[in-house]
Amino acid sequence: MQIFPKAPVTPVPFSLGLWAKAMLGPSPCGCDNAGMEWIVVSLASLLAGFVDSIVGGGGLILTPALFAIFPTAHPATLFGTNKSASIWGTAVATWQFSHKVQIRWKTMLPAAAIGFTGSMGGAWLVTQISPDFLRKLLPLILVAVLLYTLAKKELGRVHAPRLEGRAEVAVACTIGGAIGFYDGFFGPGTGSFLVFLFVRWLGYDFLNASASAKLLNTATNLAALILFSLKGHVWWHFAVVLAVSNVVGSVLGTRMAMKHGAGFVRVFFIGVVSLLILKTGYDAFLR
Repeated sequence: MQIFPKAPVTPVPFSLGLWAKAMLGPSPCGCDNAGMEWIVVSLASLLAGFVDSIVGGGGLILTPALFAIFPTAHPATLFGTNKSASIWGTAVATWQFSHKVQIRWKTMLPAAAIGFTGSMGGAWLVTQISPDFLRKLLPLILVAVLLYTLAKKELGRVHAPRLEGRAEVAVACTIGGAIGFYDGFFGPGTGSFLVFLFVRWLGYDFLNASASAKLLNTATNLAALILFSLKGHVWWHFAVVLAVSNVVGSVLGTRMAMKHGAGFVRVFFIGVVSLLILKTGYDAFLR
């Protein structure tokens, strides 16, 4: 019997980029380096979900990543795809927080509904007038928020709601309507503004404020996503992968926030607002 020599086995180098391209399909923009694009934006979405679930500000990470990876894509499509991922992260964070934190549903559900309506109104207005005048104002507002938080050493450390009943609902709805409108019209820092205002005006600690902010942010994200979807500005097959990554980050961030409590969330809030000041300040005055 003739014995044939065993053919040499040539090792196939493993490439994350090739694996992602084979498993997930081509890039939405049809670029050649599709695999690495999937990986980079998925990691950005995971980190964005982590940050968003604690104090908001995830858009500071995912949105620039999308613009860097897909520079020729329509901005509305990138914003829509970002919303299609972030809404799942905020929704899961709300669900997780609700098991550990006593969300005041009778107050926050009406506020979320008003926030949804406000976001719709803001998104409509941005089609009529430019929001550019806010670019130079936003970093100054964020600086004021940061300085106030730093000056009030005990701000948000203890959960002591100041209002009850209709008074609390009225203030929460006012916050929801105003920030929801801002989210639809402009957007950066929405989650952080909600957290700060719930701490300042409702007397919540940072943990409870963050939990409540997630509910309102889910509503405002939904409003924006509906509008972007109707205009065809969402890469849905791309959004599924980003949503999964965002949820993973959200689960990790929520667990960390609940484990370490209001003090940790306060420190994280200060860090995120500081980064927002740098980013929005650069965009407004140096870019």
